[in-house]
Amino acid sequence: MLNDESTPPRLLRAEGGDMDTSSIGNFAHVSVPAEPAPARPLTDDQRTLIQAVRAVNATEPFGSENELTFKMDRTTREMVVRVVNRKTNDVVLQIPSEYVLRLAEELDGRS
Repeated sequence: MLNDESTPPRLLRAEGGDMDTSSIGNFAHVSVPAEPAPARPLTDDQRTLIQAVRAVNATEPFGSENELTFKMDRTTREMVVRVVNRKTNDVVLQIPSEYVLRLAEELDGRS
């Protein structure tokens, strides 16, 4: 039996004993926006870069299974160029390498 009329409102009665639940109401409520924030409009430079990457990938210079991608490293805020396998998403080539990015992160932390 979980609860009955004689049990105080903040005391949950369960098999094996009572459990005080009075502190449960003290948790802060976290609100989550109903919709994600709208994406920022692309700049002219970003549009140009996207068109250039699409043009390069259309000529398949890295083979039919690979494509050129760009991403921003979240920690160092450096632009990373990658050649990625389209089927497996494995990174075939990355410039700068993960090692160099982590080294830059470590050196930046010492400044």
